[in-house]
Amino acid sequence: MTESLTHVTMGLGWDPAGDTAATALARKDIDLNAAAVAFAGDRFVDVAFHEQLTSRDGALRHYGDSVTGDGDGENEVIMVDLTLVDPEITTIVFLVTSYSGQRFGQIDNGFCRVVDNATGIEMVRVNLMEAGGHTGLVFGKLHRVQQDWAFTMIGAPIVAQHVVNAVPQLGPYL
Repeated sequence: MTESLTHVTMGLGWDPAGDTAATALARKDIDLNAAAVAFAGDRFVDVAFHEQLTSRDGALRHYGDSVTGDGDGENEVIMVDLTLVDPEITTIVFLVTSYSGQRFGQIDNGFCRVVDNATGIEMVRVNLMEAGGHTGLVFGKLHRVQQDWAFTMIGAPIVAQHVVNAVPQLGPYL
């Protein structure tokens, strides 16, 4: 857990279907989605994801949807400016879902990471293969610790292809 965070980036990356033997059987494009879901206590308040790129307070910004995983490095990025977060928000949960339905174990070079932008330090990086037979991952959360923000890794696999399916499963992590 790191305290005094102000600006954080969540990055999600993966390789397109058919690039290696593991995905050769599944020619359907792989569409993973990154999401940042904001809560006040246990109440859902807002979200940034591929269908809503910016939260109402402007603190959560999704920088565009990749529907194939083409390109090097991160395919989807969410930046969080914790100095802009509405004061009622107590937790921001980072999610990864497989919109196209592939299990994480079927996806080549899938990863998710969180970077503290103020220091440039990668706080955590996860290989999505570790979530093997699931289509969703509760990656981690930003949460208030008195007046500061901290990040806690969760790494809990869930069954969800879309953020709407995932939100009802987040209660235990708030």
